[in-house]
Amino acid sequence: MNPAQTAPRVLVVGCGGIGGVLLSRMVEAGQRVAAVARREEIASVLRTRGPVLRDEKGERTVRGDLEVFVQPPREGAYDFILLATPPNGVEAAARDTAHLLAPDGAMVVLQNGLCEELVAQVVGETRVLGAIVAWGASSPETGVYERTSSGGFMLGALSGEQDPRLPRLAEVLGAVSQVAFTGNLRGARWSKLAINCAISTLGTVGGSRVGPLLRHRFVRRLAMEVFTEVFQVARAEGVKVEKVASTVDLEWLTLGESERHASGSPSLLLKHAMLLAIGARYRRLRSSMLAAIERGREPPVDFLNGEVVRRGKAHGIPVPVNERLLEAVHAMARRELAPGVETLRRIHEQTRPQGR
Repeated sequence: MNPAQTAPRVLVVGCGGIGGVLLSRMVEAGQRVAAVARREEIASVLRTRGPVLRDEKGERTVRGDLEVFVQPPREGAYDFILLATPPNGVEAAARDTAHLLAPDGAMVVLQNGLCEELVAQVVGETRVLGAIVAWGASSPETGVYERTSSGGFMLGALSGEQDPRLPRLAEVLGAVSQVAFTGNLRGARWSKLAINCAISTLGTVGGSRVGPLLRHRFVRRLAMEVFTEVFQVARAEGVKVEKVASTVDLEWLTLGESERHASGSPSLLLKHAMLLAIGARYRRLRSSMLAAIERGREPPVDFLNGEVVRRGKAHGIPVPVNERLLEAVHAMARRELAPGVETLRRIHEQTRPQGR
């Protein structure tokens, strides 16, 4: 049998930074890929010129077997539908493409947040796989995709079982980056949620790339407060948080009770040093939420810090830093608040514990 006939059929929904890097690397590897771009401008560029990819190999125009739609086709049978929209569009994307799943196909959730649960409500839990993305990407121009940080994928199923479709998905995504598996997808998702609630949201409110912001001691302190609040809520949810492959053990960066009321200690110095190292590694990373606000789009902060705030309230757990950051991002989206380091400084002053 022709190998091309047995290769998984893949549909990428969303051609922003992550989706664009995905389809570019897969096409470059010789895979047959279809994509839903939603905007005619993007679809036209991808059809006529092809995507331009910038990564560790340099810049090049990618050409290959790429079919691009503006709206999902009426018919089709895809083995994997890779959902690469912003989190606030994931449910609509799942509904719009559910009819295109092959009988044994799966929706693959790439969004930050806890979006597998949302997609499972649309197509059922058995038709959902998770792919946690531990790298960054952006789309600085139409049809141009830049990978902004290294990292891989962590794949799993909500059931915690070794789904037989996961090895085939790993073959598909292996063209993009290294792949690892987890039997604790929820735990890994909460770990990534903590990263996004801190790094992405601080970058949005601070209006800058991660590296320069984390040079400020009070910004690093805010990040530790965010991690601490997220882990407290995760424990209340009964989730055993699991380290995401190629990322730091975030639980170590949470604050103990004595540390929360201290201005300095040997353990705090080590944690500050680790965050400085993280800032250096992800110095080019710029928050996609900040880009969304700049383009007049709704930032998906409700799926990040908003998730922590909502679940924290349900458990009676105060999460003041996440709450202030959530309010700040919404105020920025309404053009009522300007991003910047001083905005973060005010949040730090408003939320720091007494005696510190």
